[in-house]
Amino acid sequence: MHATHTTPSKEQIALLPEFARLGAERVTRVVTSEQAQAAQIALMATAVWGFDTESKPTFVQGEVSDGPHVVQLATQDHAWVFQLHDPACRSVVTQLLALPGFTKAGFGLGDDRRRIQSKLGVDVVGMLELNTVFRERGYRKDMGVKGAVAVLFQQRFIKSKKAATSNWALPQLSQAQLLYAANDAYAAVCVFQALARLPE
Repeated sequence: MHATHTTPSKEQIALLPEFARLGAERVTRVVTSEQAQAAQIALMATAVWGFDTESKPTFVQGEVSDGPHVVQLATQDHAWVFQLHDPACRSVVTQLLALPGFTKAGFGLGDDRRRIQSKLGVDVVGMLELNTVFRERGYRKDMGVKGAVAVLFQQRFIKSKKAATSNWALPQLSQAQLLYAANDAYAAVCVFQALARLPE
């Protein structure tokens, strides 16, 4: 039986030093078949990927999102931000997500899974909800990436609200969007690796 742990408050997290995020030189925007195939080869050299998606926000009641518009996958060295408007790129992402033998780790993935099933017609194989891992280890409430980074690294993960609610369906994403998306997936794989090193 695990002891119950408390999650740090927003105020406590605000006092922590900043988590070192991936810079632009370690982030690849993937929009063509060639880029997607190169990303696939690089990702398949590692068994665990950080995983997340982004969708254009809906602001009208009853409006259904046609997302995800972006799928991001990351290793501990690099992140790939796949834009799904190109059919060839979408095809490679579908293959990667359906691939057994690879762990796709992230936070709050229930909605991502549903949207991917709806848009790409594939179930994500090997998906690991990191909130579940924390719950099994005695944390009562959902961690999210900010709480997890604070607990495991004693650092503050910065997320831009402006980037989070931006238009992810744009054909050309901004640098801020790319870095936001990439680092969500990157932080998830860092959290996975840190958890793997902890005693059960």
